[in-house]
Amino acid sequence: MTEMKDRIRQIMESQHMTQQVFADFIGTNPATLSGIFNDRTRPTLNIVEMIKKKIPDINTDWLVFGTGEMYHQDVPQLDNAPSALGGRPQNSASPSEPMIDFGVSPAPTPHGAIPQPNAINSVRNTPQIIVREEVKIPDKPQRRVTEIRVYYDDQTWESFVPSKK
Repeated sequence: MTEMKDRIRQIMESQHMTQQVFADFIGTNPATLSGIFNDRTRPTLNIVEMIKKKIPDINTDWLVFGTGEMYHQDVPQLDNAPSALGGRPQNSASPSEPMIDFGVSPAPTPHGAIPQPNAINSVRNTPQIIVREEVKIPDKPQRRVTEIRVYYDDQTWESFVPSKK
């Protein structure tokens, strides 16, 4: 299973951008991407939001969880993305179609039927993903105090040893 950093790299490569150009394009510091790619830091929600803002057709389920396709639509290239060579957006406009059409009215509910919430925005429609993390604590013997030393300002010291039980 690929990690999120690998999927971010796939987006960069699909847009033919270098790390520097991609960082400038999404509006982040190149050092932030460097930290992600070198496993010093993990991608944050802010990075996901920056990518989604600049590449609206990106599938966030794919980006975050690795499920589904990379893009919602068959739009692998952004027309307004800067090229890796020039670093400037091209002059053609990108499609501005909404991903979800909220203007569509739902079908009428038959008489006596329980109305169902809009499936697109329904919490009930959220997939149940159960993540189980197991933390293994290494078997180490419990530490015991064997001696306590107290040093005094007159250069003397005293040792205290706990009694054996």
